[in-house]
Amino acid sequence: MRTTKIFMLLLFLISVHLKGQTKQDSLEIKQVALDYIESQHNVNPAQFERAAHPRMVKRTFWQDKKTGKEFLRETFTDAMILLAETFNQNQDKFPETPKKEVVILDAYDKVASVKLIADDWIDYLHIVKLNGKWQLVNVLWQFNDSKMH
Repeated sequence: MRTTKIFMLLLFLISVHLKGQTKQDSLEIKQVALDYIESQHNVNPAQFERAAHPRMVKRTFWQDKKTGKEFLRETFTDAMILLAETFNQNQDKFPETPKKEVVILDAYDKVASVKLIADDWIDYLHIVKLNGKWQLVNVLWQFNDSKMH
């Protein structure tokens, strides 16, 4: 019985290792997260396009100021490209040294979950590897102060 348990544990550990990310995957996943945020810092829409899948969706909760009712607000790749092009044109939207802490929460084979801690908000990113390239497909975010929504 003990031999069977040890064998099962070893088999599990080997299978986890085979499907886990490589060091290169980790670097590429982190770069996707950095391209996502730095495209706004750098006013560089091409940097965002490099990171995002064309069908990426970014979501957050929002509150109607008149009714107080909360709803889901969505943004898509095309709007994020425009944001990267226009949001920080005067270089006044971020501190001189913006916060951009990237934490890979989990990566398994061709999918990854990442937490990005920025200055005024937090993003949870889903990143997928398609045709050998890691791309951002989902973002769920909120301001640090949820009353700002």
